[in-house]
Amino acid sequence: MNKKAISTLAVVGIIIILIVIGVAAYYAYESSKGTSTTTTTTAITQTNTSASGVTLTILTRHPSVITDLARSTFLNSSIAKQYNIVDLQFLSVPENLWASTATAKNVDVGWGGGPTLFDSMYSYNLLAPLNTTIALNAASQIPNSIAGVPMKRVDSNGNIYWVAAAISSFGFTVNTQLAKQYGLPIPQSWQDLASLNFARVYAETGNAPLAMADPTVSTSNARIYEIILTKYGWDQGWKLLTLMAANAYISSSGSASSDVRDSVIRGERVVGITIDFYGYIAQYQNPSCVYIAPANETIINGDPIALFATSKHPTEAQAFIAWVLTDGQQIWLNPNVNRLPANPAVFNTSAGQARQDLYKVYQSILHTQSINFNDSLVLSYENVTLSYFKAVLVNPNQALQQAWLALVNAYINGRINITTFMNLENQLTSPIVFTDPITGNQTTFTMNEAIQLNSAVQSGKVDINSLMNTWTNLATQKYTNVLQEVRQLGG
Repeated sequence: MNKKAISTLAVVGIIIILIVIGVAAYYAYESSKGTSTTTTTTAITQTNTSASGVTLTILTRHPSVITDLARSTFLNSSIAKQYNIVDLQFLSVPENLWASTATAKNVDVGWGGGPTLFDSMYSYNLLAPLNTTIALNAASQIPNSIAGVPMKRVDSNGNIYWVAAAISSFGFTVNTQLAKQYGLPIPQSWQDLASLNFARVYAETGNAPLAMADPTVSTSNARIYEIILTKYGWDQGWKLLTLMAANAYISSSGSASSDVRDSVIRGERVVGITIDFYGYIAQYQNPSCVYIAPANETIINGDPIALFATSKHPTEAQAFIAWVLTDGQQIWLNPNVNRLPANPAVFNTSAGQARQDLYKVYQSILHTQSINFNDSLVLSYENVTLSYFKAVLVNPNQALQQAWLALVNAYINGRINITTFMNLENQLTSPIVFTDPITGNQTTFTMNEAIQLNSAVQSGKVDINSLMNTWTNLATQKYTNVLQEVRQLGG
C-alpha cells in the first residue's frame, strides 16, 4: 500500500472517530438536558404543594385584639392544618375602600363591619355564595333570625351570601357611681342624654357628662345616630343629636369608639355612646359601669362573615368561615373581647359555661324589641349624612357648646323664662339653610336632599369637602347668633 492510500485511510479513520464522539456527545447532552428538566420540575412541584401553604387575605372592621386572637387560635387548629392554611393577613380599611381593596388585593373573606357594609358588597357582586359542605354545615348552626332580625343574607335561590358571626345591639354605657355623684338618674333613652339635667351638670361642673364619637371614624356611633334619626324622625332626630352634641365631649381620633368607652370606665364621663360589647368590657373592668340598650330605641345586628368573589382560595376561605362559626365562637367569650356569639352552642362548652354573664345577656337579647330599621334607605343617604353631622356638630362643637351653656346658665339662674329658653333652644337646633349645589336653590338638609346629595357626591358631581366647609361656616354663624342673643338678654 502506498503512502497516499495510507494517508486516505488515516483521514477516514479520524473522521469516523470524530463522528462517533460527536454522536456520543449529542446523546449525552440530550440525556443530561432531560434529567435536568425532570429534576427542576419536581423541585417546583414540591415547593408549590407542600412548602408554601395558603395565606388568606381578610378584610375586617374588627380591632386587633380580635384579629390577633383569631390568628393565633385558628393557625393552631386542626382545620388550618387540614387545609394547609399557614397565615391570615388582616386588612383594616375604611368602609368606602372595601370594594376597591377587595379587587386590588384578591380578598378571600370579609369579617365584621355590620350588615349594611356587607349588603353593599353584595350589591356590588363582590360576595360569593357558600358552597362547601363544611361551610354550609356551620352556617346551619346559626339561627336564621334573632329578635326578628335576619342573621343571614339569602337570595331567592336559597344561596347564602353572608352569615352573622356575632350579634350586637347599640346603646350607651353609664358610670353609675359618677351619675349618683352628680345626682343624675340612670338614663334609659336617647332623650335623656339631650336633657336639661345633663346640661345642668355640664354648666355646674364645666365637664361634659356625655362622650360621643365622630361618626366619620366610628361605624358603631354612626349606626347609633342613624338609629336615632330613624326612631325619632328626621327633624326631631337632628334636634336630639344637636342637643346630645351640645352636652358631649366628641372624640375624632382613630380610636374614637374606645376613647368614649374608656372615658366612662375611668370616671371622666357619666355616659358614653357604645356598641354593646364595649359596654360589656366596661362592666367587666369597672363594676360601677352598666350597659343599657334603650327599650324600643335600638336594633339588633348580625355582624357578618362572608366569602368574597375575588378569592383565589375559596375552599380554604370557607374552611376559615366554618371555623369562625363553630369553634372560633369562643373568641367572643374572651374577657378582652366580650361579644355575643351568633352560635348559641358555644355556651355549652367549658368556656361558655364560665361566661354565664354573657349567656344572660344573650337570653335578654332574644326578647329585645328592635325598631323598624331600613338598611337600604339608610344606605341611600349614609355617607353624606355622616359628613353633615361632622360639619355641623363636630367641627363647630366649641361654638355650639358656648351658646348652649350660656343659654342653660341664663335659664337656671333665672335671667330668662322657660318660653324664651325654648325659643332659643329651637333656634339653636334648627336646620341650617344653604344653597343646593345641584339646583342652586335654597334648601335645608332634609332626607330627600340627603339622598340626592349622596348620589351626587358618589358620582363626583358635588365636592363634599367644599360643601362641608359651607355647612360648618353656616352652623358656626347660627350658634354665634344664639350666643349673642343670650348675652343681650343678660345671659
